[in-house]
Amino acid sequence: MTFLPCAGRSLLRRGNRAFAQRSSWRTSTLLLRRSPRCFHNYGRSLAPGGETSAKQSIAETDFWREYRGTYNVESPNFHFENPVPTSLLHGQVTAVGYLKKIIRLNDALTFAHLSKGSGPEQIQILSRDPETTRLLESIRLNSAISVNGQLRTKHKPKNPSKVREAHTREAEEGSIPLEQVEIHAQSITCLNSFDKDIAYGPQHVYPPSSRHLQIRFDDNLRQSLLFRSEVTKFAREELKDFHEIETPILFKSTPEGAREFLVPTRKAGFAYALPQSPQQYKQMLMASGINRYVQFARCFRDEDLRADRQPEFTQIDLEMAWVTGEDVMQRVEKFVKALYKRFGRIDTHLLPLREKMFHRMKYDEAMSEHGSDKPDLRIPGLIQRIDHIVPEQLRKMITSLENPIIEASKIRLNGDTKTVQTFFRNFMASPEGEPFEKNVHGQPGVCVYDPSKPVEGLQILGFEAAEQLKDLYAKIPQREFQSSEDHEIATSFDSGDLILLQARENLPHSAGSTSMGRLRLAIYKAAIAEGLLEPDLLHHYLWVTDFPMFTLENGVDPGQEGAAGFSATHHPFTAPKTAADVDLLLTDPLKAKADHYDLVVNGVELGGGSRRIHNVGMQKFIMREVLQMKEERMNDFSHLFEALSAGCPPHAGLAIGFDRLIAVMRGTDSVRDVIAFPKNSKGDDPTVKAPRRVNKNELGRYFLQVIPGQEAPLQEGEVLER
Repeated sequence: MTFLPCAGRSLLRRGNRAFAQRSSWRTSTLLLRRSPRCFHNYGRSLAPGGETSAKQSIAETDFWREYRGTYNVESPNFHFENPVPTSLLHGQVTAVGYLKKIIRLNDALTFAHLSKGSGPEQIQILSRDPETTRLLESIRLNSAISVNGQLRTKHKPKNPSKVREAHTREAEEGSIPLEQVEIHAQSITCLNSFDKDIAYGPQHVYPPSSRHLQIRFDDNLRQSLLFRSEVTKFAREELKDFHEIETPILFKSTPEGAREFLVPTRKAGFAYALPQSPQQYKQMLMASGINRYVQFARCFRDEDLRADRQPEFTQIDLEMAWVTGEDVMQRVEKFVKALYKRFGRIDTHLLPLREKMFHRMKYDEAMSEHGSDKPDLRIPGLIQRIDHIVPEQLRKMITSLENPIIEASKIRLNGDTKTVQTFFRNFMASPEGEPFEKNVHGQPGVCVYDPSKPVEGLQILGFEAAEQLKDLYAKIPQREFQSSEDHEIATSFDSGDLILLQARENLPHSAGSTSMGRLRLAIYKAAIAEGLLEPDLLHHYLWVTDFPMFTLENGVDPGQEGAAGFSATHHPFTAPKTAADVDLLLTDPLKAKADHYDLVVNGVELGGGSRRIHNVGMQKFIMREVLQMKEERMNDFSHLFEALSAGCPPHAGLAIGFDRLIAVMRGTDSVRDVIAFPKNSKGDDPTVKAPRRVNKNELGRYFLQVIPGQEAPLQEGEVLER
């Protein structure tokens, strides 16, 4: 006996009462034991012809007619070109797009706007036929439609005050601006209706799960994605002196420095790893005779997420043979300047770059004077070390550390002393100030320069220390990136100047920022928000160089899993800076400098690179003797050792974070604003709801099991299988 699904019951659930009234199963009888039966009505067979009736009823539904009608639509020959070739005027055209606006004046005159969708271009539709107007009004706004008609020029308004710029704009001979033409509609076809249950409007905010609607209706987001596409095309053209070569996505786990994503296989106990970067593959390409390599590479890192981080990201990956790190920096600098020359505009937030070379700054200088290994050259008030002039009593007030380093930063704000005092007090009480309020090494000390007060407002220092502080600032030399005006402000004291004091441990720099560096940055952002500092829209690029080769373990990053107590600052393939640094590997490796360079703009690390170790003996020495890696972990790099041993040439490279680059060029702090389908702060994709829970069959297929008690909590609407 055969059971068939009941089409009538299915359509009834969807509200199709017309079909329900006509459905044949209501009058069916038990005629034949072998006849097909509806499983909703066991024992009642379908009447003869019931299946045909059901199919006819489906063919009468709106979705069926609408979809079938799309097969009769002519291919579009009007593509929203701007300007429009005059050869198209008075001819038949077919345009497709989204219905954006309908203005009905009367049955014989109705206007509508048709939007291209991927850009700002749109064209006016004019209908003088009542039937066409009724059809147009029956289509919901934002539906995909096709319009066929005659292309004509618009009539200019008789009232001069209503003549818009679009009506007077001129184009090259043989063309006419898009804004000056319209389509006189003769037929309109709805290709796909915009569902009536989807809300829309200029103020409507769509959730991340509706990313397609965010892109459709958020002009800035859509333009960011289109801008990214244009930059990609230009970058490929600008880097045509490189060979674009793809490297595998399915790699294996190796201790480069970051946590990896594993991909299980049906081979029990074996897994791929998604690449942190194509680093090892591109070094092997250098040994293969590919002297210049480039790739728009997809990379994956299982790390804590921030606004400028994603678990998967894109980088422009470069590698060059027979060069030094200096050669790579010069080539990348040329590339970045070309980008800004092509896309920078005086009247936009993306201003062209200055012609001079990017500033160079050593890591120690960046950490000492800016408190960050990615300095923002816009922030005023370089950090000065002042523990040698701080009175003992003041030291005990601001920190409990013995023999601390105490640093100062002086920032001139646009406000009087009372305004500045109120600003800092409010900042410390805000969520942004909370980390500094709870600093285990002591809260920041603060004073506001005021010539009308005792000791000019510097009374917490005392008279002698206050004079020494002013003398210290007066002798600060002018930096290359400083203008004469900025240097004058930095070396003088004026009413309302904010002086910050912060203590830290007396240890060599090792992390990416100091307490004072983070405080200085937070104060800068807060002052911009309060209007106490003028925003600087220029992009200030610089290279940070001379990083330490190795950094003490922090207990967070996996490093290279060696026993030395420290790991490679960037990755274990980075070469020492000089021959003297090579010698330090034998005596004091923590003092060795690496030939590493970071590209930084306005406090954002856009990219990093280095000269690589091209000698297999030196590479093994660093891994085995310096990092003290286990032999089995070193064996994970056997493929690289083999490539280096084949006369691999000296080589260097760099990777630019493409998502961050686009975010900087678009003026946004979050890379999520320039990625079509980004992950959220939890690493989830809310649009497709990934990752999803793996079922028992899948776990078994890949020889996996969930540790009891470690199951992830149920998601909203999720039901565990039994």
